[in-house]
Amino acid sequence: MNAPLPPSEPSRLEALREYRLLDTKPETAFDDITTLAAHICDVPIALMVLLDESRQWFKSRVGLAAAETPREHAFCAHTVLMDQTMVVEDAQADDRFSANPLVTAEPHIRFYAGAPLINADGHALRTLCVIDREPRTLAPDKTLALESLARQVVAQMELRRVARSLAEAMGGIHTLQGLLPVCAWCKSVRDDKG
Repeated sequence: MNAPLPPSEPSRLEALREYRLLDTKPETAFDDITTLAAHICDVPIALMVLLDESRQWFKSRVGLAAAETPREHAFCAHTVLMDQTMVVEDAQADDRFSANPLVTAEPHIRFYAGAPLINADGHALRTLCVIDREPRTLAPDKTLALESLARQVVAQMELRRVARSLAEAMGGIHTLQGLLPVCAWCKSVRDDKG
């Protein structure tokens, strides 16, 4: 079953693009978090998923070779509709997912838990999820740990976005310095009179 689009889909997609993460190379900061998620939840697969118009793309992945899947197959498309962690204990027994190709074929998902990655504007842009090929439950302490890691993913994304904005602003300042004569002592702009 395909997930409906969130009411704020256009603004969610615009916010997603501001982070400039889609189709970028792997990064240690994100890979460390997905590795921790897999370890803490004791699962073979963990993903940091970015969801655009047509696909779910994996910025970071542990235990899965695929780099993306179609959006219509995405468990995470359901998660971004929620403001809390979504847990599917047995995907074969869940009407939303029992016929999903990710359940009936590789990677044979049976268990899924996804924490939405919610930015400061309240957009659930993507998810941090853990997957198993066996049905299972997720203990409350592991759910809290997954949610904590999801907040760290958002913090890393925000740090990256702010650092890029600062670098662009500094580039503008350097350009201005090259165009305007500035006094080395008082830092004022020199005019024709000095």
